Amino acid sequence: MNTKILLGSTLLLSVMAASSALASEQTQQVAPVQGDAAATSPFSTFQVVQTDENAEQAQVTSVSQLSDVQPTDWAFQALQSLVERYGCIAGYPNGTFRGNRAATRYELAAALNACLDQISDKFATKEDLATVKALQEEFKAELATLKGRVDGLEARTATLEAQQFSTTTKLSGEAIFQGTMTNNVAPVPSGLPAGAFGATGDRFTFYHRATLSFLTSFSGKDLLVTSLQEGTYPIPNFAPGAGAIQTSQGSLAPSFNQASTNTFGLYYLGYRFPVLKDKGTVFITALGGELSDFTDTLNPAFDSDGQGSLSGFGIRNPIYRHISGKLGGGLSSGTGVGANFNVTDKINLAVGYLAPGIVAGRPVPFTVGTAGTFAGDNGGLFGGDYSGLAQVTFKPLKNLGLGFTYVRSYQNSPFIQLGGGTGTFRANFPMGTTPTSANSGGFEFNWQASKRIGVSGWVGATFANAEASNPAQGVAKGNNATILNYALALSFPDLGFQGNMGGLIIGSEPQVISSNNGLGRDRNTNIHLEALYRVKVNDNISITPGIIAVVNPEGNSANDTVIIGTVRTTFTF
Repeated sequence: MNTKILLGSTLLLSVMAASSALASEQTQQVAPVQGDAAATSPFSTFQVVQTDENAEQAQVTSVSQLSDVQPTDWAFQALQSLVERYGCIAGYPNGTFRGNRAATRYELAAALNACLDQISDKFATKEDLATVKALQEEFKAELATLKGRVDGLEARTATLEAQQFSTTTKLSGEAIFQGTMTNNVAPVPSGLPAGAFGATGDRFTFYHRATLSFLTSFSGKDLLVTSLQEGTYPIPNFAPGAGAIQTSQGSLAPSFNQASTNTFGLYYLGYRFPVLKDKGTVFITALGGELSDFTDTLNPAFDSDGQGSLSGFGIRNPIYRHISGKLGGGLSSGTGVGANFNVTDKINLAVGYLAPGIVAGRPVPFTVGTAGTFAGDNGGLFGGDYSGLAQVTFKPLKNLGLGFTYVRSYQNSPFIQLGGGTGTFRANFPMGTTPTSANSGGFEFNWQASKRIGVSGWVGATFANAEASNPAQGVAKGNNATILNYALALSFPDLGFQGNMGGLIIGSEPQVISSNNGLGRDRNTNIHLEALYRVKVNDNISITPGIIAVVNPEGNSANDTVIIGTVRTTFTF
């Protein structure tokens, strides 16, 4: 190792020790003098000795000549050695050292260089060199080990740089395996023909869904999300099965957020960025958007289809999902914009607008089969189906949150889904396949009662209006219907072991409680019951067994109870 460097390191430590010590002890003793040339010198704490003869004659040669340095200072001997033995550090012309002034890295570098020159050229004795050599020998093993570690780190860094996926993008993923068993019942809405509705079936079914997400940030605060997905969950929208419509009550949570069935494709594409000095965030969604993306649903324990509720109903208030999770394959995934803003530290405002991607991307009216189009179905981002939201979230206490939500929506056949994919057949099609507008209001709350108990819930009411006449279904323009849903959810974090969670959800899925058209209303109140227990195997794997029961499914007490037993395994990375 270079002797000059070792000596320089020792001297640098001495300089810093002397400077900091005197600075800490004499801050109140010596104050900068205004107008003093030395105060504005580039070497504000100490001066490098000049090599010309005039400078040497003016040089301070003894530490005793420095009026603000006392023998009692703990760094006195270090400074004495620098000044008297090596003569490379001096005080100011007025006889002060000014240890209270800070030194820049440039000043330290210049002073150290001067000391190195003095030592290597004039003052390095045989004893000094012998000491350095002895130190080299004593720490030879440690220095070799350190060198090896540095070389290893350099090699690993080079490998990472060469093989890194991206400097701006991270990859995350989720895979869900779920086994399910349902009792064989055929819930029929009261007053409607039984032949149109099929049985749930009692065969054991196994579903899966895989999601890969690329998370890209260009500034450290923004986020571009690109998600690819494939799955086999059934569509939660009364899809025909064996020639008959099947109920959506008790639908499994992952089926509400699935790009397609058995086809790996783009599921979500969106970009978000902060505004107003980070007090707000803007969300621009090209595909896969939901109103809940930019809104606090106040159901944190259950608002996840991979880690939370087992049912789609238990995730959040269905009024957030009037245009999403309907037909799968991207047909109803949202396209639009949303934003939220922290008005104060207790009040947040969220607003947004979404249209189904298949409608937003069509400049002409959307036609399905031979059904034709209804008045007002003009296509485009603002001409067809849409859902707009405004919500005020108020958190008066750290552990209590309240949400007040308004949603305005318009839906045309075949996208009508005012139950958000949950609830009764009537709730989703209160005007049949007639174009329908709706005003929905919701109240949500979340209360963390203790570290081990969380309470959340909601009430949602939707007031639907027929925007056209459909005599074949007994609907006249101007007819209206009221849809109601509510829920109470209890979560038990760390139940049994840390990371585990127990959960209970009870409520009523969306159903029509009043109507003045020919389709009528649901006569009896359906009751949704759900119990689950999530087991955290490790940081990347969780297993959630549970049971879902719907009493009076389809709002008809004549129907048998739907009972679903299921086990969900979620892998995340």
